[in-house]
Amino acid sequence: MFTGIVTEIGSVISNGQRNDVQRVAIACKFKPEDLVIGGSIACNGICLTVVSHDGGDGGGTVFEVDAAPETLNVTTASEWDIGYRLNLERPLKVGDELSGHMVSGHVDAVVSIVDREDLGETTRFWFELPEKVAGMIAPKGSVALDGTSLTINSVKEDRFDCLLIPHTLQATIWNERKKGDRINLEVDLIARYVARLAETA
Repeated sequence: MFTGIVTEIGSVISNGQRNDVQRVAIACKFKPEDLVIGGSIACNGICLTVVSHDGGDGGGTVFEVDAAPETLNVTTASEWDIGYRLNLERPLKVGDELSGHMVSGHVDAVVSIVDREDLGETTRFWFELPEKVAGMIAPKGSVALDGTSLTINSVKEDRFDCLLIPHTLQATIWNERKKGDRINLEVDLIARYVARLAETA
Protein backbone atom coordinates (compact mmCIF):
# COMPACT_ATOMS: atom_id res chain seq x y z
CA MET A 1 0.00 0.00 0.00
CA PHE A 2 1.21 3.50 -0.88
CA THR A 3 0.16 7.12 -0.37
CA GLY A 4 0.96 8.76 -3.70
CA ILE A 5 3.67 10.91 -2.10
CA VAL A 6 6.72 10.55 -4.34
CA THR A 7 9.97 10.38 -2.35
CA GLU A 8 12.56 9.75 -5.05
CA ILE A 9 13.10 9.90 -8.80
CA GLY A 10 14.79 6.97 -10.54
CA SER A 11 16.22 6.44 -14.03
CA VAL A 12 16.06 3.27 -16.10
CA ILE A 13 19.60 2.06 -16.86
CA SER A 14 18.78 -1.28 -18.50
CA ASN A 15 15.72 -3.05 -19.78
CA GLY A 16 15.75 -6.56 -21.17
CA GLN A 17 13.50 -9.52 -21.78
CA ARG A 18 13.83 -12.57 -19.52
CA ASN A 19 11.51 -15.29 -20.82
CA ASP A 20 8.03 -13.77 -20.49
CA VAL A 21 8.98 -10.88 -18.17
CA GLN A 22 10.84 -7.63 -18.66
CA ARG A 23 13.71 -7.11 -16.21
CA VAL A 24 14.21 -3.40 -15.52
CA ALA A 25 17.20 -1.94 -13.65
CA ILE A 26 16.62 1.46 -12.04
CA ALA A 27 19.18 3.81 -10.50
CA CYS A 28 18.07 6.01 -7.60
CA LYS A 29 19.29 7.72 -4.43
CA PHE A 30 17.66 5.30 -1.99
CA LYS A 31 20.15 3.48 0.22
CA PRO A 32 20.40 -0.29 -0.44
CA GLU A 33 19.11 -0.97 3.07
CA ASP A 34 15.99 1.09 2.28
CA LEU A 35 14.87 -1.54 -0.24
CA VAL A 36 13.81 -5.07 0.66
CA ILE A 37 14.31 -7.90 -1.81
CA GLY A 38 10.86 -9.36 -2.31
CA GLY A 39 9.30 -6.12 -1.10
CA SER A 40 7.16 -3.70 -3.07
CA ILE A 41 8.04 -0.40 -4.68
CA ALA A 42 5.83 1.92 -6.72
CA CYS A 43 7.37 2.92 -10.05
CA ASN A 44 5.25 5.55 -11.82
CA GLY A 45 2.34 4.24 -9.80
CA ILE A 46 2.86 0.55 -10.60
CA CYS A 47 3.39 -1.77 -7.64
CA LEU A 48 6.43 -3.89 -8.54
CA THR A 49 8.63 -6.29 -6.58
CA VAL A 50 12.31 -5.58 -5.88
CA VAL A 51 14.20 -8.67 -7.09
CA SER A 52 17.75 -7.38 -6.50
CA HIS A 53 19.62 -4.29 -5.36
CA ASP A 54 23.19 -3.10 -5.03
CA GLY A 55 25.15 0.08 -4.42
CA GLY A 56 25.35 2.29 -7.49
CA ASP A 57 28.19 4.40 -8.86
CA GLY A 58 28.65 7.59 -6.86
CA GLY A 59 26.35 6.43 -4.08
CA GLY A 60 22.72 5.55 -4.29
CA THR A 61 21.35 2.21 -5.41
CA VAL A 62 20.57 0.20 -8.50
CA PHE A 63 17.60 -2.11 -8.05
CA GLU A 64 15.81 -4.46 -10.42
CA VAL A 65 12.13 -5.25 -10.91
CA ASP A 66 10.29 -7.64 -13.21
CA ALA A 67 7.33 -6.48 -15.28
CA ALA A 68 5.05 -9.41 -16.11
CA PRO A 69 3.01 -9.64 -19.35
CA GLU A 70 -0.15 -8.27 -17.70
CA THR A 71 1.76 -5.27 -16.35
CA LEU A 72 3.26 -4.60 -19.77
CA ASN A 73 -0.19 -4.79 -21.37
CA VAL A 74 -2.10 -2.45 -19.03
CA THR A 75 0.51 0.14 -17.97
CA THR A 76 3.26 2.26 -19.51
CA ALA A 77 6.02 -0.13 -18.34
CA SER A 78 6.57 -1.37 -21.90
CA GLU A 79 7.63 2.19 -22.83
CA TRP A 80 10.42 2.49 -20.25
CA ASP A 81 13.50 2.90 -22.42
CA ILE A 82 16.99 3.55 -21.02
CA GLY A 83 17.05 7.02 -19.49
CA TYR A 84 13.30 7.04 -18.78
CA ARG A 85 12.67 8.72 -15.41
CA LEU A 86 10.28 7.34 -12.83
CA ASN A 87 8.44 8.56 -9.75
CA LEU A 88 9.33 6.19 -6.90
CA GLU A 89 7.67 5.49 -3.57
CA ARG A 90 8.46 2.85 -0.98
CA PRO A 91 5.50 1.07 0.64
CA LEU A 92 3.64 2.56 3.57
CA LYS A 93 4.64 1.31 7.03
CA VAL A 94 2.29 1.03 10.00
CA GLY A 95 2.47 4.35 11.81
CA ASP A 96 3.59 6.37 8.78
CA GLU A 97 1.82 9.65 8.06
CA LEU A 98 -0.84 9.32 5.36
CA SER A 99 -0.28 12.60 3.55
CA GLY A 100 -1.78 11.69 0.19
CA HIS A 101 -4.48 9.03 -0.12
CA MET A 102 -4.58 5.23 -0.10
CA VAL A 103 -2.97 3.95 -3.31
CA SER A 104 -2.67 0.26 -4.17
CA GLY A 105 -0.32 0.48 -7.15
CA HIS A 106 -2.84 -1.30 -9.40
CA VAL A 107 -3.28 0.77 -12.56
CA ASP A 108 -6.85 1.14 -13.86
CA ALA A 109 -6.10 2.87 -17.17
CA VAL A 110 -3.43 4.57 -19.21
CA VAL A 111 -4.47 8.11 -20.16
CA SER A 112 -2.93 10.77 -22.37
CA ILE A 113 -2.19 14.38 -21.50
CA VAL A 114 -4.39 16.39 -23.84
CA ASP A 115 -3.16 19.83 -22.79
CA ARG A 116 -0.65 21.54 -20.49
CA GLU A 117 -1.10 25.10 -19.24
CA ASP A 118 1.86 26.76 -17.48
CA LEU A 119 0.32 29.40 -15.21
CA GLY A 120 3.32 31.07 -13.60
CA GLU A 121 4.33 28.90 -10.65
CA THR A 122 1.59 26.31 -11.11
CA THR A 123 0.78 24.07 -14.05
CA ARG A 124 -2.57 22.68 -15.12
CA PHE A 125 -2.66 19.32 -16.90
CA TRP A 126 -5.72 18.13 -18.81
CA PHE A 127 -6.17 14.38 -19.26
CA GLU A 128 -8.46 12.26 -21.40
CA LEU A 129 -11.21 10.54 -19.42
CA PRO A 130 -11.70 6.88 -20.43
CA GLU A 131 -15.30 5.72 -20.27
CA LYS A 132 -14.43 2.75 -18.06
CA VAL A 133 -13.29 5.01 -15.17
CA ALA A 134 -15.43 8.08 -15.87
CA GLY A 135 -17.85 7.30 -13.04
CA MET A 136 -15.00 7.19 -10.52
CA ILE A 137 -13.44 10.55 -11.43
CA ALA A 138 -15.12 13.42 -9.54
CA PRO A 139 -14.25 17.09 -8.88
CA LYS A 140 -12.25 17.53 -5.66
CA GLY A 141 -11.72 13.77 -5.46
CA SER A 142 -8.34 12.04 -5.43
CA VAL A 143 -6.54 10.26 -8.23
CA ALA A 144 -3.06 8.75 -8.58
CA LEU A 145 -1.32 9.74 -11.82
CA ASP A 146 2.11 8.17 -12.44
CA GLY A 147 2.10 7.41 -8.72
CA THR A 148 1.42 10.98 -7.62
CA SER A 149 -1.56 11.70 -5.37
CA LEU A 150 -3.42 14.59 -7.01
CA THR A 151 -6.72 16.39 -6.52
CA ILE A 152 -9.10 16.46 -9.47
CA ASN A 153 -9.93 20.08 -10.19
CA SER A 154 -12.77 19.69 -12.68
CA VAL A 155 -14.39 17.16 -15.01
CA LYS A 156 -15.67 18.30 -18.41
CA GLU A 157 -17.24 15.75 -20.76
CA ASP A 158 -14.35 13.52 -21.90
CA ARG A 159 -11.53 15.13 -19.91
CA PHE A 160 -10.46 16.17 -16.43
CA ASP A 161 -7.74 18.42 -15.04
CA CYS A 162 -5.34 18.65 -12.10
CA LEU A 163 -3.46 21.74 -10.95
CA LEU A 164 0.09 21.04 -9.76
CA ILE A 165 1.87 23.27 -7.24
CA PRO A 166 5.60 24.15 -7.48
CA HIS A 167 6.67 21.53 -4.91
CA THR A 168 5.02 18.71 -6.85
CA LEU A 169 6.58 19.91 -10.10
CA GLN A 170 10.02 19.96 -8.48
CA ALA A 171 9.83 16.72 -6.47
CA THR A 172 8.48 14.52 -9.27
CA ILE A 173 8.90 14.05 -13.01
CA TRP A 174 5.79 16.12 -13.74
CA ASN A 175 7.70 19.19 -14.92
CA GLU A 176 9.03 17.01 -17.78
CA ARG A 177 5.56 15.96 -18.91
CA LYS A 178 4.02 17.35 -22.10
CA LYS A 179 0.96 17.04 -24.30
CA GLY A 180 0.65 13.54 -25.72
CA ASP A 181 2.53 11.75 -22.92
CA ARG A 182 0.86 8.60 -21.60
CA ILE A 183 0.22 8.37 -17.86
CA ASN A 184 -0.70 5.53 -15.46
CA LEU A 185 -4.00 6.26 -13.69
CA GLU A 186 -5.35 4.64 -10.53
CA VAL A 187 -8.76 5.70 -9.27
CA ASP A 188 -9.43 6.34 -5.60
CA LEU A 189 -10.07 3.09 -3.70
CA ILE A 190 -13.23 4.42 -2.07
CA ALA A 191 -14.59 5.56 -5.45
CA ARG A 192 -13.86 2.10 -6.85
CA TYR A 193 -15.92 0.35 -4.16
CA VAL A 194 -18.75 2.86 -4.30
CA ALA A 195 -18.98 2.34 -8.07
CA ARG A 196 -19.00 -1.44 -7.61
CA LEU A 197 -21.75 -1.23 -4.99
CA ALA A 198 -23.83 0.94 -7.33
CA GLU A 199 -23.43 -1.67 -10.08
CA THR A 200 -24.69 -4.49 -7.88
CA ALA A 201 -27.44 -2.58 -6.05
